[in-house]
Amino acid sequence: MTRSESGVTGSPLTGVPEADESLDRLVRLALAEDVGPGDWTTVWTVDPETVGCAHALAKHDLIVGGTTAACAVFAAVDPELVVRVVRGDGLRAAAGDVVLEASGREGRILTAERVVLNFLGRLSGIATLTRAFVDAVRGTPARIVDTRKTTPGWRYLEKAAVRAGGADNHRMGLYDMIMIKDNHIAAAGGITRAVERARRQGRGRLPIEVEVTHTGQLEEALGLGVDCIMLDNMTLDEMERAVARVHRLGSERPEIEASGNVTLANVRAVAETGVDQISVGALTHSAPVADFSLRMH
Repeated sequence: MTRSESGVTGSPLTGVPEADESLDRLVRLALAEDVGPGDWTTVWTVDPETVGCAHALAKHDLIVGGTTAACAVFAAVDPELVVRVVRGDGLRAAAGDVVLEASGREGRILTAERVVLNFLGRLSGIATLTRAFVDAVRGTPARIVDTRKTTPGWRYLEKAAVRAGGADNHRMGLYDMIMIKDNHIAAAGGITRAVERARRQGRGRLPIEVEVTHTGQLEEALGLGVDCIMLDNMTLDEMERAVARVHRLGSERPEIEASGNVTLANVRAVAETGVDQISVGALTHSAPVADFSLRMH
């Protein structure tokens, strides 16, 4: 049986059935498109009984993500492979550092190689970019959170990689928060009508967040006692004024989220306005892929 050993902090998937099913589907799909009817190069060149060990190495400094997915790929290709996670998700790896080790039949390791590295590269890239944003706001009250701008089918894994990078997940999908944005406001006939309908239909089962773009909308949302207010595409001066206004409500105030065109260059300034959280779509939609290699020994 495949064994995974790790000192992982904040393991990507934690036995959530939907997450486990999502990972299983992705692994099967990835192997089906890569292996197809057979890995003939390996089958025709490598003795099936030859055993050995392989190391997955970081090729540059990065934050590790995706080790759970990598282990799942090895397990799907050959349950007899023994996999040891050397550097778990959320840990730093320098160029040349071993992230995980797989031992067993060499041919099966080679068949799994590219898919393993694809998962590690994509998810470590997200974790690495996320850590850069988290480091940029360190010392301020602001938390970095992600968005729903994820690769279709990869959401659980990508949001796990965000956590590995040290940030928080916003909502997982449309089902776990009432988030009233500009188009909802337009379709419902205003913020007040949208919030009242949501409260009537939802009966308090989910928190309510409202997106606002100017002072008038902010005042309307504050009068409704919502849980969170998103300041969308506001200037720094506008955000500072909005934060001061919300803070005058004291302990009963809603959370404040900043959103829109946030980059590494400006995220510190956004955090210093006093917002509680900053949502960054780039964490998942624009993270460069981290580079790994697999070396047989």
